[in-house]
Amino acid sequence: MPSARSHMIRRYGIDTSVLVRLLTGTPEADYDACVERLSALVTEEGAGVVASNQVIGEAYVAVQHHYGVTRADARAGLLHVLRSGLVSPLNGRSVLDAIGSTGGAGLLDRLIADGYTREDLDVLTLDEAMASLPRVRILQAGTA
Repeated sequence: MPSARSHMIRRYGIDTSVLVRLLTGTPEADYDACVERLSALVTEEGAGVVASNQVIGEAYVAVQHHYGVTRADARAGLLHVLRSGLVSPLNGRSVLDAIGSTGGAGLLDRLIADGYTREDLDVLTLDEAMASLPRVRILQAGTA
């Protein structure tokens, strides 16, 4: 008799190297192999593949620093990959909204705030732009 575990959908989290490969497509042979393996997990095994806020933030910085990608192109690439059906954000729609938002707080600030608010925590900052986000406020004397 099959166990209950055998009927559960298997979920995998990727690291930054996988997301960077999906964003850049280079080296091409490695990119093709990565897509092939992930596709097999998703289509053949019915697995879910997700990227955490930390991985998304690291990949965002890495493609700018190491590949010369602009912020706008990095955001567009992340949205493309995370909506592809191959990989999705661990924290769901709010992360896609954060990536698509421009002006004010930066993407990393938005990902940090998303992580804390998912844990029902308010966020304290010294950054005025970040303080414009929901449930984020400036750390000041008497903050409690």
